[in-house]
Amino acid sequence: MRLVIARCSVDYIGRLTAHLPPASRLLLVKADGSVSVHADDRAYKPLNWMTPPCSFKDELVDGAGTWTVTNKAGEQLVITIESVEHDSSHELGVDPGLQKDGVEAELQRLLALHVETFGPGWQLVRREYPTAIGPVDLLCRDADGATVAVEVKRRGEIDGVEQLTRYLELLNRDPLLAPVKGVFAAQEIKPQARVLATDRGIDCVTVDYAVLKGTDDPTQRLF
Repeated sequence: MRLVIARCSVDYIGRLTAHLPPASRLLLVKADGSVSVHADDRAYKPLNWMTPPCSFKDELVDGAGTWTVTNKAGEQLVITIESVEHDSSHELGVDPGLQKDGVEAELQRLLALHVETFGPGWQLVRREYPTAIGPVDLLCRDADGATVAVEVKRRGEIDGVEQLTRYLELLNRDPLLAPVKGVFAAQEIKPQARVLATDRGIDCVTVDYAVLKGTDDPTQRLF
């Protein structure tokens, strides 16, 4: 991973155009070829980015110049660098991936066994469906035969929606799977995560762990 702190402006040229005026920003170039531009006030979400596969052209001379990142659709992220404050590269190695806690892993297993929780006629294609950025918890087909990627969390927060969004972006590049829809499933889904998911066309499903385990019968509840 390459970390660069620089004063720069950024222009995105593609289906739409966007411009970031000059300011000090963090630029990340990852081993997978992705490039992202970060400010100091937006948590983990970048101001702009380009996902792989893409080409990277570095035309810096004495700490000034341009980076041009181009994806296979011809869209470009042009970063014009005025000055560089920091530039370093680090080998992070292979990441072992996110380790789910016991409840979350069991929730995924139970939903795989009872995939009809999401609707009549649903079928499981595979658990832990592999992608270049990590496994999708459940890959399913709904009653109409459409492909659906399901991300399972104990507590559904914004980072889970972002994770599923990245999976969907990759899966929809596969002509054998596309179009792929998304379902965000959790015992509890935070309002902000639900709003973000809805905005991105992702369905939210709140699941009852006790019912899936068979330790609770909702028909016997008073309330």
